[in-house]
Amino acid sequence: MLNREQVEKIREDFSYLKSDKKYIYFDNGATTQKPRQVIESLEEYYNYENGNPHRGAHHFAMEATDVYEGARDKVREFVNAKSSNEIVFVRNATEALNLIAYSWALENLSTGDEILISIMEHHSNLVTWQYVANKTGAKLVYLYLDENMQITDEEFESKLNKNTKLFSITAASNVVGTMPNVKEFIKKAKSSSGAICIVDAAQYAPHHKVDVQDLDCDFLVFSGHKMVSAMGIGVLYGREDILNSMNPYMYGGEMIEYVYEDKSSYMPSPQRFEAGTVNVGGAKSLKTAIEYIEKIGMDNIYEYESELTTYCYDKMKKLPFIEVYTTPVKERSPLISFNFKDAHPHDVASILDNYGIAIRSGHHCAQPLHRKLGNNFSCRASFAFYNTFEEIDYFIEHLEEVRRMLQIES
Repeated sequence: MLNREQVEKIREDFSYLKSDKKYIYFDNGATTQKPRQVIESLEEYYNYENGNPHRGAHHFAMEATDVYEGARDKVREFVNAKSSNEIVFVRNATEALNLIAYSWALENLSTGDEILISIMEHHSNLVTWQYVANKTGAKLVYLYLDENMQITDEEFESKLNKNTKLFSITAASNVVGTMPNVKEFIKKAKSSSGAICIVDAAQYAPHHKVDVQDLDCDFLVFSGHKMVSAMGIGVLYGREDILNSMNPYMYGGEMIEYVYEDKSSYMPSPQRFEAGTVNVGGAKSLKTAIEYIEKIGMDNIYEYESELTTYCYDKMKKLPFIEVYTTPVKERSPLISFNFKDAHPHDVASILDNYGIAIRSGHHCAQPLHRKLGNNFSCRASFAFYNTFEEIDYFIEHLEEVRRMLQIES
């Protein structure tokens, strides 16, 4: 696990910590801050390597191609894919899920088929499948949580059947922190009905090692901006044979093989799904971000963030005016969702912001889950490896200040 000296060294890389006003950033589940190494890699690209990849015979085009494809190979290594052809660059996890929906699900699902998801999905992994169900006649089936915010084996097995053709699930909830047994669920889904299995790793990939071959998933998606890279770059992993069986999601330059007046043929994956000028700078920033977190060590990150989360969870559970929704199971995502029993989350977040503490407030793109929790919204503090125990102490202290300011009884 990271020690205090190591964390302080890491914190030197983050410029927001050097501003005149002291800030405590606990909104990492929405997006992380960026270390100087990532920012410098973007500057390097736009200063010295900027060109349109794959399309030119000159120096800058070839430099950009090397940068872009080098980033793809780094992502392949990061998720342990068999081939770089299985790595498609997109804007974010949301776009990746929509690509699967339009290019695979709409073409392969029909009336009588079932789509299995959980109630804790981000809207990107929920509304998307509502749309597919409405268009194809497939049935949308939900997995629900027990009192510990877990999906039990009994619940999963009761919803799984021969009609389950698509199973899509988060590897880590962005509200309750639950990390379901994705590997075991995928194994059961494939053996039961041969379902296509999708993993939303947006809240998982920044904190844990990812191995798509070990998971045996057909698709996996994540966003770079939640793991210290620039915004606007995300990843779709897909099995190469499935990707090459799918129609393109967008049409235009780069993804074509031959174009005639009345017909066209298309490149194989990944170019098939990367129409137009691509985000080379974003891809380079993602490569740098992966190198940065791997240097720290994914196991070190997970262990340290777990300690931070448990430390905060234990303190918050002792506050009588706070209701905590995060799973009590310690194998969880590094976040705490909570509400003051007599205050609106936006009021809480605004007051904390006056003290230089940034948290999230709202429904976190998980309205169905919040309804199951008995609320429309919540506050959320989410942690990263550059946060400290002292920041949590300051946060807890100022939760008491919020209570006093709003005149909430203990």
